[in-house]
Amino acid sequence: MGITFDLGQLVLDNEIAGMIKFVVNGIPVNDETLAVDVIKEVGIFKDYLDHDTTYEHMRSQSEATLIDRQMRDQWEKSGGTDLYQRACEKARNILETYEPPPLPDSVLSEIRSIIEDTEKELGV
Repeated sequence: MGITFDLGQLVLDNEIAGMIKFVVNGIPVNDETLAVDVIKEVGIFKDYLDHDTTYEHMRSQSEATLIDRQMRDQWEKSGGTDLYQRACEKARNILETYEPPPLPDSVLSEIRSIIEDTEKELGV
């Protein structure tokens, strides 16, 4: 374990950590998120899954990007990749496209100063 690392697993762990962070930070509870009006409108023992507010709020409860919520036939048509495959693909994409933000000038000058002081000390 000390010499191997799985970048796909790291991306997957990040996704799960984000979901945990969302829950730990608290889930808003109010008339809108509890859908009090919808419950009155639809009634007891009826189908809430088809209601517009269900679709609106389900997206705000979990913003996972790797979890595929498509129906099976749609999932198969779009390639049928599993969660780990999508995580590995995202890891490759990050490695290929990520550009770190540039360091502020103050940090660059501090690094330059450290290098120059070390070169003087070593007589380089």
